[in-house]
Amino acid sequence: MSSLAHRGLTYLGMDVHKDSISIGILAPEDDVPEVEKIFHDEASVRRFVARFPDTRRLVACYEAGPTGYELYRLLISTGVSCQVIAPSLIPRTAADRVKTDRRDCRKLARLHRSGNLVAIRVPNRQEEAIRDLCRARADMVEDLDRARKRLGAFLLRHGEVWRGGSAWTMKHHQWLTARRFDDPAMAATFAHYRSVVDARSRELTAAEADLAPWYGRDPFADSVRRLGAYRGVAQLGALTLASEVGDWRRFGRASAFMGFTGLVPSEYSSGGKTSRGHITKAGNWHMRTQLIESAWAYQSGPSVGVELRKRQDGVDADTVKRAWAAQTRLCGRFRRLAARKNFKNVVAAAIARELCGFLWAEMTAQKSA
Repeated sequence: MSSLAHRGLTYLGMDVHKDSISIGILAPEDDVPEVEKIFHDEASVRRFVARFPDTRRLVACYEAGPTGYELYRLLISTGVSCQVIAPSLIPRTAADRVKTDRRDCRKLARLHRSGNLVAIRVPNRQEEAIRDLCRARADMVEDLDRARKRLGAFLLRHGEVWRGGSAWTMKHHQWLTARRFDDPAMAATFAHYRSVVDARSRELTAAEADLAPWYGRDPFADSVRRLGAYRGVAQLGALTLASEVGDWRRFGRASAFMGFTGLVPSEYSSGGKTSRGHITKAGNWHMRTQLIESAWAYQSGPSVGVELRKRQDGVDADTVKRAWAAQTRLCGRFRRLAARKNFKNVVAAAIARELCGFLWAEMTAQKSA
């Protein structure tokens, strides 16, 4: 933007930490931001903002990070325009080898005024709360998986190997209960490992019970209903996707949404040479994990089972039609790719990428009257 567009606006570049905020203050008539450091709490921020006669002429920004969105909400409540910036999209030069809080906040202020920063979408409090609960459940799945692996490794070291089929079934639990160790220390170790597995299982069950009421409540009830019409996307998966994306229309194209999930291939092309590699794995890890998990459901031929039919009950007919088109396409594609590839996880990633496109098209389509 031209300098005329910035006339009268003061840009605040904020480098935010747990206990401090370094602020680069770029006044309308200045080219070099002044720097001030304040304590990171509500009172200090309000005191700083109160020094400016008109908060409507303040434009603030800071990088998305571990401090979350509370500073954004506080600044908005005081009348300050604020954006949260995507850290990975901040322009950087190869010669920039010095990083300090002062340099960072000055850089943010200058780049913000020149229009070279990309803002992320900030969820409202309820959206963030549900997203956090979904992420907590994902953490509990990881914790349970680690606890089970520790128990299995302990048993393997002592010659106790389960060969009765799938693990962690009722039959497997009965087999675990029957294990006995003569040494008291070994018996205590086994008991501790089992108790951790049981505790993690109960925690996961409780988290999923807390999530269940939100399947049919705002703000994600409609999204869960429509996404759940697709094969492999159960209600829990649909809520996870909906809470991570928020506003699907902020992605102008399906390819932009695929890039957001990190499921697109990396590429280095120059001149007449095109070179593509592994998926980027950039962007949202939680979405990527859920989409790949959903993609495995397309290994067999197209069909509508009891559970899927139940999820599609009462859903708009156009959504059901699009879900069937996605299923016929993806099931056939999974089968053809699996015949050519040695590793099915590569196939699942490719199917997940295409599933992204179908889900984006679904959530940006106009609902029929």
